[in-house]
Amino acid sequence: MKFIDQARIAVHSGKGGDGAVSFRREKYVPRGGPDGGDGGRGGSVCAIADRNINTLVEYRFARIHRARDGENGRGRQCNGKSADDVVLRMPAGTVITNADTGDTVADLAEHEQIALLARGGKGGLGNVNFKSSTNRAPRKATPGEPGEHRSLNLELKVLADVGLLGLPNAGKSTFVRAVSAARPKVADYPFTTLHPHLGAVRIGVDRSFVIADIPGLIEGAAEGAGLGHQFLRHLARTRLLLHIVDAAPVDSRAGPARDARTIATELKKFDPALYRKPRWLVLNKMDTLPAEERGTAAANLVRKLRWRGPSFCISALTGEGCRELSFAVMKFLETGKAS
Repeated sequence: MKFIDQARIAVHSGKGGDGAVSFRREKYVPRGGPDGGDGGRGGSVCAIADRNINTLVEYRFARIHRARDGENGRGRQCNGKSADDVVLRMPAGTVITNADTGDTVADLAEHEQIALLARGGKGGLGNVNFKSSTNRAPRKATPGEPGEHRSLNLELKVLADVGLLGLPNAGKSTFVRAVSAARPKVADYPFTTLHPHLGAVRIGVDRSFVIADIPGLIEGAAEGAGLGHQFLRHLARTRLLLHIVDAAPVDSRAGPARDARTIATELKKFDPALYRKPRWLVLNKMDTLPAEERGTAAANLVRKLRWRGPSFCISALTGEGCRELSFAVMKFLETGKAS
């Protein structure tokens, strides 16, 4: 797939350098005393969110990331050099979890957000740190601390305000093309969309929102059927879901009400929290119905589904109703209330 949204990596921070045991050896200074320096700090491994990166493909191939060890201390109170940190740039929206425990290590939701993945070990102390009035020639130094080692799972959840749900060929990609500058592939066969697409919908000079189009869901998606279940995680950050339903499906055995129930069932099986998100019903392809039947068809669908939320009738192909829907979404995102 072109869109890589999961990866597993191992990170190893550097060991701290050992402290040195050393004594001054100079002419005319018979008892120069201890002068062993401290060890340098080991390099850490950090992650930083970068909105200019779209996938985790780099981490599918580069799976081990190792920082260098700190240098050991030396005589004449020379401290060892600390190692440079390793910085991993990841797409904004990446969630990093511990592969062994499942605990969340970091959620890189904002651009330039930094997270520490493995801390470098501290350098050891040289014997100059242990001199005292009663111990003027200490032969003691401490070793550097070991670095941390972790196996991490990376999971990309795209950052979008609005997510689209629907069966294959419901018209989700066509809707994205109608309201934004994004150009996802559109064709008359199922699973045209193979990876998520993001489109920015601009309402005014300073008013816009981001919409996410994922591959269509089919019955059994929660158990792994089809493609859409692999990308449902990308809707986790959205504030609103648009449930797009084909008003005139080609399959005579199907119907808008049955299609809508199928999606709702799969969504609830996959993630109850996602199912509870605000969801609007969007009846698409209304241009395929006679003008005098459109109102009745929409009313019948709302009644069969016992739908209580907002519902809209649009034609993504002709653009009919798309502008009104976009304004309603913008108002909801700004006020938290449906129009």
